Amino acid sequence: MKSIQTVIWHNLSPIQKKAALARPRLEMSSERSQQVAEILRQVRDRGDAAVREYTRRFDGVDLEQLQVPPAQIAQALAGLEPALRRAIERAKDRIACFHQAQWPQPLRVETAPSVVCEAVYRPIQRVGLYVPAGTAPLPSTVLMLAVPAAIAGCPHRVLVTPPVNGNGADPVVLATAALCGVDAVYLAGGAQAIAALAYGTESVPKVDKIYGPGNAWVTEAKQQVAADPSGAGIDMPAGPSEVLVVADGSVPAVFTACDLLSQAEHGPDSQVVLVTDNPALLAEVKAHLEQRVDELSRASTARQSLQHARLILVPDEAGMLAVSNAYAPEHLIVQLENPRPFVEGITAAGSVFVGPWTPESLGDYCSGTNHVLPTYGHARHQSGLSLADFLTRITVQEASADGLRAIGPDAEKLATAEGLDAHRLAVSRRLRWLSDNPEPESLSPKRKTQQPVNTP
Repeated sequence: MKSIQTVIWHNLSPIQKKAALARPRLEMSSERSQQVAEILRQVRDRGDAAVREYTRRFDGVDLEQLQVPPAQIAQALAGLEPALRRAIERAKDRIACFHQAQWPQPLRVETAPSVVCEAVYRPIQRVGLYVPAGTAPLPSTVLMLAVPAAIAGCPHRVLVTPPVNGNGADPVVLATAALCGVDAVYLAGGAQAIAALAYGTESVPKVDKIYGPGNAWVTEAKQQVAADPSGAGIDMPAGPSEVLVVADGSVPAVFTACDLLSQAEHGPDSQVVLVTDNPALLAEVKAHLEQRVDELSRASTARQSLQHARLILVPDEAGMLAVSNAYAPEHLIVQLENPRPFVEGITAAGSVFVGPWTPESLGDYCSGTNHVLPTYGHARHQSGLSLADFLTRITVQEASADGLRAIGPDAEKLATAEGLDAHRLAVSRRLRWLSDNPEPESLSPKRKTQQPVNTP
């Protein structure tokens, strides 16, 4: 394996610093974009037949039906190893605890006398949860998507997941879906699964919003259906996993190295970064990485990922904070003797893990926070998945006659400034009516019951 790159931060020019924090380049393929567009078109036009055709082509599985039979899901739940079931249920409870606390409070404000503005929240009606298969089952992703959807009260919650090992859905994924109260599970992966959720098929119901991570094909499909008015909304763009660790040597180097490796094993395009002011720690972590990577079951993947790794030496803690905020990591691990002042200075990170006893793995599985997080620097402007992503906020306003008298003239002036005459008239006609009727009991006399018309 090529030696992991080390960087002396204060020796770099601004351009070199920017290059040092660059992610692995995402392959922007016009060919993939065109192929995804064709998959979306085929599924939109041909429904289940197209999904089965692409599943046969890409996954090597001939599906008789897309929906997983409820009896099979019940069988998967019954066959779940008891200790694993307990771990899943405890993780579910913690995730529910944290997300239940995120319920926004209804808002009602009188912005002017007799003018009331409100914000109310409603669950998104139909949500689609995408759970990739890859090389391992991902029950944790089921938890991260299905638990907040249930808490939000989304009435219709369906899950799609690819067939694994040339067979059906992974039993652990099915069992977790049952524990989370998912309405139905469908066997489909890749762009064809996203198309089925976005447009609906004979089997798969159309949803309003799609959630969940995936490969480049899934990401491209999500972005295309989100741009289509007849498609569906999406949670966020997804990229390769990443972690940045800031450390001063107060935590054993082996802890730091294991945290870095835990993200390196995700995929060859994952990136891991260490930022430290301690040269001895940097050297020790580097040695651990190079020695321990071969111990992993996914060693080949981790070695490829470490080609993109950066071990950065900075002068002090302020330098660590500057590098971290510039990188805006998906996961930020803070291993400092006095971490809280550093945490207060963080402006861009998906999720933060504080102290020697908080590995990022806890957030991936069972601490309670959500592991669906912004990658590729999107943490500068976007948050991780939360209860709010399963809700819509609706504003409501109501003005009395006195309220219209109070603020209507402002609306007239602004409408006139914008040259929108009908906007102005919608206000001025009402104000004129109120001028003629200073104390209106009602807008018009009560309608009289009309007599039936006699027809020959």
